[in-house]
Amino acid sequence: MSRIGRMPVVIPAGVTVDIEEGNKITVKGPKGTLVKTFPALISFEEEGAVIHVKRPNDEKETRALHGLSRALLENMIVGVSKGFSKTLEINGIGYRAQKTGKTLDLTLGHSHPVRFDETDTIKFEVPNPNQIIVSGIDKQEVGQVAAEIRATRPPEPYHGKGVKYAEEKIRRKTPKTGK
Repeated sequence: MSRIGRMPVVIPAGVTVDIEEGNKITVKGPKGTLVKTFPALISFEEEGAVIHVKRPNDEKETRALHGLSRALLENMIVGVSKGFSKTLEINGIGYRAQKTGKTLDLTLGHSHPVRFDETDTIKFEVPNPNQIIVSGIDKQEVGQVAAEIRATRPPEPYHGKGVKYAEEKIRRKTPKTGK
């Protein structure tokens, strides 16, 4: 049995979970609403403020979907109650971030500024010009947007210039030396 899949999912106060026909689950909370359709092989049983994720057999595909479905449901519940965020740091002379209205403007040494627009589910914060906080209720979307921002100027190993995650360690290389 999957260690992750067999753990119960606890529903906190203020969050409602509706399990509809065809494994369509709607999670509503103080931060918003998320809707996801899960595979038909997996079943969900709600007992009060706890949801159990069940699988019908031990086939390879079903075992893989068991833990995945439970983790996705847990992320939906955490997202609508607390939310998710990723912090990015910008290193380099002249590299900076600036928020103008609902647009994030990045100056990263390109011939043009790089722009990202906020959506209904993704918000940007710029506490200082060298730090960006991407936040939202969908964990996957927050991670994807943060990865797209990082991909505009990934950190390079010689000087460490570029956009990196706050918790990321950059392996530094020594530059070539003359004779």
